[in-house]
Amino acid sequence: MKGVTILGSTGSIGVNTLDVLGRHPGQYRVVALSGNSNVDAMWEQCRRFVPACAVMADPGTARELRQRCAQAGLRTEVLEGVAGLETVASLPETDYVMAAIVGASGLLPTLAAARAGKRVMLANKEALVMSGRLFMEAVRDHGAELLPIDSEHNAVFQCMPPGFERGLPAVGVRRILLTASGGPFRRTPLKELAAVTPDQACAHPNWVMGRKISVDSATMMNKGLEVVEACWLFNTTQDKVDVVLHPQSVIHSMVEYVDGSVLAQLGNPDMRTPIAHALAWPHRMDSGVAALDLLDVARLDFERPDAQRFPCLQLARQAMIAGGTSTAILNAANEVAVAAFLEGRAAFLDIPQLIAAALDGIAAEPADSLDAVLAADATARDFVHKRVERKAA
Repeated sequence: MKGVTILGSTGSIGVNTLDVLGRHPGQYRVVALSGNSNVDAMWEQCRRFVPACAVMADPGTARELRQRCAQAGLRTEVLEGVAGLETVASLPETDYVMAAIVGASGLLPTLAAARAGKRVMLANKEALVMSGRLFMEAVRDHGAELLPIDSEHNAVFQCMPPGFERGLPAVGVRRILLTASGGPFRRTPLKELAAVTPDQACAHPNWVMGRKISVDSATMMNKGLEVVEACWLFNTTQDKVDVVLHPQSVIHSMVEYVDGSVLAQLGNPDMRTPIAHALAWPHRMDSGVAALDLLDVARLDFERPDAQRFPCLQLARQAMIAGGTSTAILNAANEVAVAAFLEGRAAFLDIPQLIAAALDGIAAEPADSLDAVLAADATARDFVHKRVERKAA
């Protein structure tokens, strides 16, 4: 029986992971769970799965969860903060770690899992966006397994031949094609984007996701970050990773070979498919996802992304080309800008402008240490915070 730790168990990826695990009780055991501040959701998960450990990022909710577990006689040890996350990510009884914490806060525990030689099921793209070289070195040096959970990268992984780690030319691959739905504003007149509200930006047409990721999908920064992530996962450069708008979200991504073949992975838009794939790999198991009915889908459409509508996509490519800590700056600036938008302190169109200002205004350094990456992250956050405050004043 494999032991599983879920970092971010109260989020959408975490909930879906528990759903898949619950379908295979004899094969997997939940060792540890972690959440941010939703103590009610974490308590219900602890009652059902009885993990050895649970972690809350917030000390106050950690105390409350600890009290609830004690009163119920539940023998779940409750930890807190980054130290607690790193502890459960590297527990000896854990075989697989689902890294599903959104944003930069997931970097350190995900890196701890890699350094502990775990199977890392990566849903936290920021770990690679911020510290791609360092993270991939940790995976290699410590014998970890890295399996992508993002539907696009999981699709690419399924379509890749063995040995892709040596680079795409070595295995006859010409390029990677990441598909994107285009989000809720694919057809919205450009002049109307200035007045977009957070609720409108979070109304994704195909996927049920958290608010931050939903906004990233609306700006297509999510796809920009995925381009960066794909470069590290599949040992390639950004010019070999193209983005194609595919509004049905049925083809999750494609791999084009030098002989003209294009392999695609299709399925209903449900994150339980890539989760089940990573849990069972190299085998397959039931995910609970309904079979895809192509006759019901009837048509598959494709478009080029509009650079004017989605400037964040080019900003991500710009950061990847610049190298060093540029992608850490990109990610931090985006997180602060999106948070300001969701809180009503910035407009939707301010998001790419704030990111561009950070990339232009902060000098990139070599990303040769975790300290350098975290320093760039902190500098970018401070830079964008001050920009938002000045604009609001």
